[in-house]
Amino acid sequence: MSTEATRTPPCAAPGRPSRLLDWRLRFGVLALIWGFSFLLIKVGTESFAPFQVTFGRLLFGTAVLAVALVVRRDRLPRGARVWGHLTVAAFLLNALPFSLFAYAELTIPSTLAGICNATTPLWGMALSLVALSEDRPTRVRAAGLGIGFVGVLTVLGAWQGFSGLDVTGTALALLASFSYAVGWIHVRRTLSGTGASHLSLAGSQVGIATLQLALVTPLFTSVPESVEIVPLLAVIALGALGTGYAMLLQYGVVAEVGPTTAAMVTYFIPVIATAAGVALLDERLSWNTPVGAIVVLAGAALTQTRPSRRAPAASGPVTAPAAGAAAPPGGREARGARPHASRAITK
Repeated sequence: MSTEATRTPPCAAPGRPSRLLDWRLRFGVLALIWGFSFLLIKVGTESFAPFQVTFGRLLFGTAVLAVALVVRRDRLPRGARVWGHLTVAAFLLNALPFSLFAYAELTIPSTLAGICNATTPLWGMALSLVALSEDRPTRVRAAGLGIGFVGVLTVLGAWQGFSGLDVTGTALALLASFSYAVGWIHVRRTLSGTGASHLSLAGSQVGIATLQLALVTPLFTSVPESVEIVPLLAVIALGALGTGYAMLLQYGVVAEVGPTTAAMVTYFIPVIATAAGVALLDERLSWNTPVGAIVVLAGAALTQTRPSRRAPAASGPVTAPAAGAAAPPGGREARGARPHASRAITK
């Protein structure tokens, strides 16, 4: 993970342990919600087409964020340039990866989809070396990149020729994680310092993604002949909790403990996704899946390490965000004192 120097947040001040417990509790809830997202996608596709699952997810997520915007009396971003960049971010961080994961889970287990999601920091590290001049390779980070992709090959069972693996579904899940990484780089380069609030940017981005799916879904799907209650509830929960409420939870965690600690939720998601798939969906695991997942997470963690930097005495909080880190099911970048809102919308 990245190194971060910050002032002690008010919530962590001595004599206020209840607030510290509060962020830990919300951190756990956040990990559970995003970990269960892959199970909810799987259940949703039992009754709805993948595009319909994604559209429903975005629609209910937008509804939650819209209510939050109204309650907090927040304003939408201004400027055609900002909205143009938000449109690209909505496609790369929401519409495209959400749809790819939904299509992937037609043929692969939710456990594998959750593990593929954990490769986002690896893709982000590889891409940032080319696209972001401030991300210079170190031996540790390069080793983490190599270890991470060895873990991916272990998960996929490369030594046995990927036998029994649905190549198309797995490729779609990996492409979804790659899309997150590309989206993060776009956000870092174009949406820093807009002056808009985190909630305003995030709500606008998810709203644009909803419009994108509203245009695409009718072209490739038809209205279901019947709607089963369990898949419908799964889609509602996926949107309202996994895309809307979870984002609001993460805002609080980032505000209290900083983006570096908040980004650690990424490493709990595949663990919870695997446990949920095995326990509730009867999905089977071969030995290489959990072993490879551990290697992937270890490599991803190494890619986020950075040399320690001394914070300037009077410059306020200094953060060194993890390149391409998914926070994201679905996360989901911090510069200066304020972490960017879009970090919260990858899952």
